[in-house]
Amino acid sequence: MQNSHFESEVEEKKELYGYQQGDIDAIFERLDNAPPTHHLLYQLPTGGGKTVIFSEIVRRYLSKHDKKVVVLTHRIELCKQTSKMLDGFGVTNKIINSKVKELPDQNEYSCFVAMVETLKNRINDEKLRLDNIGLVIIDEAHYNSFRKLLHSFRNSFILGVTATPLSSNIKLPMNQNYDELIVGDTIRSLIEKGFLAEATTYSYDVGLTSLKVGINGDYTVKSSDDLYSNMVMQEKLLHAYTEKSLGKKTLIFNNGINTSLYVYDTFREAGFDIRHLDNTSSAEDRREILQWFKKTPDAVLTSVGILTTGFDEPTVESIILNRATKSLTLYFQMIGRGSRKLPGKDKFTVIDLGNNAARFGLWDAPLDWQHIFKAPEFYLESLRDDAEIELYFKYEMPPALRAKFGKTPDVTFDVEEEHKKAIAQNLRSKVVFEKSLDQHAAMCVDNADDLFGAKMLAKELADDIESRMKRYVSCLAHCSKNYRGWLIEDYKNKLVVLIGKKFREKHF
Repeated sequence: MQNSHFESEVEEKKELYGYQQGDIDAIFERLDNAPPTHHLLYQLPTGGGKTVIFSEIVRRYLSKHDKKVVVLTHRIELCKQTSKMLDGFGVTNKIINSKVKELPDQNEYSCFVAMVETLKNRINDEKLRLDNIGLVIIDEAHYNSFRKLLHSFRNSFILGVTATPLSSNIKLPMNQNYDELIVGDTIRSLIEKGFLAEATTYSYDVGLTSLKVGINGDYTVKSSDDLYSNMVMQEKLLHAYTEKSLGKKTLIFNNGINTSLYVYDTFREAGFDIRHLDNTSSAEDRREILQWFKKTPDAVLTSVGILTTGFDEPTVESIILNRATKSLTLYFQMIGRGSRKLPGKDKFTVIDLGNNAARFGLWDAPLDWQHIFKAPEFYLESLRDDAEIELYFKYEMPPALRAKFGKTPDVTFDVEEEHKKAIAQNLRSKVVFEKSLDQHAAMCVDNADDLFGAKMLAKELADDIESRMKRYVSCLAHCSKNYRGWLIEDYKNKLVVLIGKKFREKHF
C-alpha cells in the first residue's frame, strides 16, 4: 500500500512534458529501426529532465523487449538518484556498488544501475556477468571513463545522455563512440516555455594570462590558486557579491581548495554567513552543510569540484564563477545549478569572474551541437584565447581612485581611435604613446600639491597604463609579450620624467 502510494506520487510529479515525449519518441524510432548495436547520443540541457526521460525509456523498453537494461553513472550520488527515479516509474532495479561482489539474484531484476568503475572491476575480475542486456544507458556521457565498458556490451544498443556532447578529452571525440546525435530543446526554448529560470549575467574583467593549462586541457589548480587567492581578486569577488548578489542564496565555484578557504575567510571577516565544501569533506559534514544551505535564505556556500553534478538545490538564486575554465561542459554544469524554477523564482544571477561568458558565450546563447559533435576540434580551436579576450577589456578607473583625479574632467583615452587618427594623418604610431603619456602626466600634476604627490599618483595608474599599452601593442604588427612588458616599464619611466617637467613649467 505504501509503495503503490509512493509510486503514484512520483509518477504524478514526473508527468512527461511535450518536449520530453517528443524526444522519447525520436529515440524509440532509432531503437525500433536502427541496428541493435547502434550507438545513439542524446543532448538536453541541465534541468531539462534527462533522468526522467531515460527512466521512461527504460520502462517502455522493458515493456516491449524481453531483454534487460543497464544504466551507467560516474558517481554514487547519481546511482542513488537514478535508482529512486526508476522506482518511481515502476522499474525493478538493483544498484551495483562496491558492496556487490556477485549477482546470484540477477534474474529477479530487469534493470541494473552501476558506477562505471565498479562494474568494470567486477567484469575484469570475472566475478560478475550480466546476461541478456539489450540497452545500455550512459548518463553524463561526455566523460570518457565509459569507454572502458563499451567492449563489454558489443551486442547492446548504447544510448548516451548528456547536456554537452563534447568529450572531456579532445583526443577521444564522442563521434568515435556514437553513430549520431539527437538534439533536444535549447536552453532559451526551455526558459520561454517556463521550465528553466532565466540567467542575468554580470561579467567582471579578469586578467588570466598568468594561468597555466594542464594536461587535461583546463587551467591548473596551482596557477588558479595563485591568481584567485590574492587580495585583489578576493576584493573583486567581495565587491561583485555585494553589488549584484547581496542577500541572495549564493553558490561560489572555485578551482582550488586554497582559493575556497580564502573566500571563506574573506566573507566571514566581512560578516557574511558562509560555509566551505570540497571533496575532502566527510559525508556527515557534507549532509550537514547542504542541509544548512537549504534552510538558510541568504546562505553563501563556497565549493570546489563537488557540486557540479548530482546536486540539486532549486532555491539557489546566485551563481558565482570564481574561476576560469576551458571546459564548456563545466561552464554549463556550474550555471545550471541555479537554473531550477520555483514559485516566485523565475530568474537567477550569474557573476562571472573568469571571462567564461566571453570565451563560450552566454549560458542561453544558441549552440550548433551537431557541428560540435561532428567537428569538436574545429569548435575548440575557434574559442577566443585569453590574450584576445583581454584586448577587449575596457578599463574603468575605480571610484576611489577616480576621486583622486577629481580636477581632471576626463581621464579616459581611446587608444584605437587615436591610432586611427594618426594613421589617417600619416603620422607615426608613436604619437599615440606620447599623447597618452602627456594626458597621464597632466592628470598627476593637476591633482597634486607637490612633485612628490604627483609622482605617487603616477604609481596608482599602473592598471590604466597596462590596459592602454595592451591596446596600443594590439594596434601594432607582430609585437611580442616581452616587448609589451618593456613598453610598460618604458612608459612608467618616461611618465616620471614628464611629470617633473610639467610640474616645473606649471610652478616655476
